[in-house]
Amino acid sequence: MTTLAVPAARFTDLLAAEWIKLRSLRSTYWAFGCGALAVVGFNANAARADYVNFPHYGGPIRESFLYWALRDAFTEGAAMILVLTCAGIGAITIVGEYATGLVRTTFTAVPDRRALMAAKVVVLTAVMTAFGAIVAGASYAVSQAILDGRGLGVPISHPGAWRVVAASALLAPVCALVGMGMGALIRHSATTMVLTTGVLLLLPSFVTERYHWTACVRNALPFNAWVRLVDVGYGHEPFTLVEKYPTTVAGGWVVFAVWAGVAAVVAVVAVDRRDV
Repeated sequence: MTTLAVPAARFTDLLAAEWIKLRSLRSTYWAFGCGALAVVGFNANAARADYVNFPHYGGPIRESFLYWALRDAFTEGAAMILVLTCAGIGAITIVGEYATGLVRTTFTAVPDRRALMAAKVVVLTAVMTAFGAIVAGASYAVSQAILDGRGLGVPISHPGAWRVVAASALLAPVCALVGMGMGALIRHSATTMVLTTGVLLLLPSFVTERYHWTACVRNALPFNAWVRLVDVGYGHEPFTLVEKYPTTVAGGWVVFAVWAGVAAVVAVVAVDRRDV
């Protein structure tokens, strides 16, 4: 009797399987829905506060309110919520399988672990980029619509506006990939979330720019890179301090690319070199 060899799974099949895994979980919809509402609501509240308080602002703030309006489009508080949401979703895509034991079945069905993890990376990147674009676009539209009540809204065609939206949208896949990379290394839900939160949110607050080397570390963190990218009025707003060792816009994009690339490589390589 001749035994027919089972053909290896095509990469498109792996992509389809990972997409089914991601969209079949109820928690995914809850995380996306609650995260999106929280982010848009946070930004809308900031725009509403400026709408209410604008008559009481002094001359310098009024003259430079263009930059404040763009900051209302995506605030730091909303960015923190986005980071937590996306990093959590990225981590659970791999940690969840280890926690339930599904990963053993997955690796038995698909022995090529690197191809499997590459498919996870592609699906996660695509989904989180779309999520980030929707949330960033909605935040911009809602916040500027609120400010338009006083004629203060900034059109998306204004120089720098697209950078605010693009940087905020791309923050989502970057943090999701970091979460996945950390999950592939640690393989424990609670520890992964604690360390990921520490790296993405706590570390940027503790690292100062007192020395040149600490400023380099600070500028190399994703959240600080996002802060620089969305600050389209850097050095021109009143009542703000100019950093001693500032980074550049190009440097901010490079930080995004490096963190996403390294995290993706770690996720692919880690599962291939460690047993379940």
